Amino acid sequence: MEIIAYVASALIGISLGLIGGGGSILTMPVLVYLFGVNPLLATSYSLFIVGSTSLAGTVGNFKRRLVNIKTALLFGSASISTVFLTRKFIIPVIPKTIIKIGDFELTENMLMMVLFAVLMVAAATAMIKGGRANSSNQIKKPQLDLGKLLLYGIAIGLATGFLGAGGGFLLIPTLVILVGLPMKEAVGTSLFIIALRLTQEF
Repeated sequence: MEIIAYVASALIGISLGLIGGGGSILTMPVLVYLFGVNPLLATSYSLFIVGSTSLAGTVGNFKRRLVNIKTALLFGSASISTVFLTRKFIIPVIPKTIIKIGDFELTENMLMMVLFAVLMVAAATAMIKGGRANSSNQIKKPQLDLGKLLLYGIAIGLATGFLGAGGGFLLIPTLVILVGLPMKEAVGTSLFIIALRLTQEF
């Protein structure tokens, strides 16, 4: 099982390098089901692991000028702030048992994994839409709408703060479809934003 876990970890790095996302989506199940880490603790591990990996990928993208710094800073500031506030003030007050009806008990860990599954479906759908837009040349000229960038950043920050995942998978479609970045630039910018979140783990 441990060997499988390490192989899966290598695939996570490949996913991040190729598409700028998918790291946390894959890291959470690996940590929980293969390494046996508690789901709540796994969210913190996931943020650190994926952030470190993204930082390594960001260096090469900077050299190739595939990082839109202005977009990353605007988007990242909202996202990072929301992740911090979520993990600082919301996560600690979530009760261990959410609902108990007869023999059924919805625990904090169970809720976390259910929401994570929903996020995976949403992320996959968003990536498919992003790919279609990119392949059909429907990408518009990059538009930096401050209000929208902050709003999207907050929304993704909430998802990432609660689940420690979803940043890259949700970032790519947002940057491609809504902001209008070319796919390669969206990948580089996504990695940079994810790497910025690494500062929260220190």
